[in-house]
Amino acid sequence: MGNSLQEQLLKAGLVDEQQVRAAKKAKHKHRRQRRGGENEGAADNGLLARKALAEKAQRDRELNRQQREKAERKAIRAQIRQLIEVNRQPRDDGELAYNFQDGSKIKRLFVSDELQKQLSRGLMAVVKLNGQYDVVPATVAEKIRILDERCVIVRNAGQPGDDKDDPYSDYKVPDDLIW
Repeated sequence: MGNSLQEQLLKAGLVDEQQVRAAKKAKHKHRRQRRGGENEGAADNGLLARKALAEKAQRDRELNRQQREKAERKAIRAQIRQLIEVNRQPRDDGELAYNFQDGSKIKRLFVSDELQKQLSRGLMAVVKLNGQYDVVPATVAEKIRILDERCVIVRNAGQPGDDKDDPYSDYKVPDDLIW
């Protein structure tokens, strides 16, 4: 029973020794190719696995970048909030309405006479954070503008009347004239 089909065919005289060797060689070659194909399949699986890892790493990097940007924006907002809270000018006793434009809307703040003069000269500025308007010194407004331009609503430049070489500096504006 231990005789293989090749040995039985050889004993029966149906095949010769060369044909048996050729059949063994072909069978061995076929097995080797099949095993190589399995290795290629494994290589394909490895390639797919590396590709999936690379895509996951790319998604992780993108997610980390977004989280860093969000943390930076939050830190900038906190810094702006702190600048405004520390340098906010009191407007409790404001009797004069100071009108200014925020986007396409006209807004109004009630300020004191002195604060209105400082706003018009450019010594003070109006800033906005979380829907609330505040008046801060112009130097602070400049720092806030560097951090986030959208927060500074009104920052007037100095008026030409403030110059020492102004030929009209001798003429006084009437006190009852309100712009």
